[in-house]
Amino acid sequence: MLKVVIIDSNSITRNLLSTLLVAGGHDVIGDSNTSDAGLARAIKLQPQIVCIDVGERSDQGFGMLDLLRESLPKALIFLVSGKLDPAIVQGASQRGIHGFIVKPFNPVTVQTIIRNAILKIARQQQARATAATAATEATAKPSGDAH
Repeated sequence: MLKVVIIDSNSITRNLLSTLLVAGGHDVIGDSNTSDAGLARAIKLQPQIVCIDVGERSDQGFGMLDLLRESLPKALIFLVSGKLDPAIVQGASQRGIHGFIVKPFNPVTVQTIIRNAILKIARQQQARATAATAATEATAKPSGDAH
């Protein structure tokens, strides 16, 4: 069960997304509005997943994403929005967002987006571990047969 924090200026949206995530087996450990204090509280909780709506204020919103990335480097971050214009999608993608959750929420889609991001990260980690093992084995083998 992964720990989740939801950051959104709308309390109804936070409650609805929280309900969907809990039903999907996640542990929603906190939620907050998009204020600086709310963002600081969310970071203090050290979640594994953050669902955040940065609103239409792209500069300030991108600043929040940068702060989350810096403060929670291992967390999966999902951008939540009712309107995903190309500039926001591009800016968020450049900041390491793991997925986009579109309002109004479709429960199956929300779970699929999060599950796919988790599986992608797991496959990347497994590939890195396999490559590291192969590199270690290659350097440990003697260089030549003594027949």
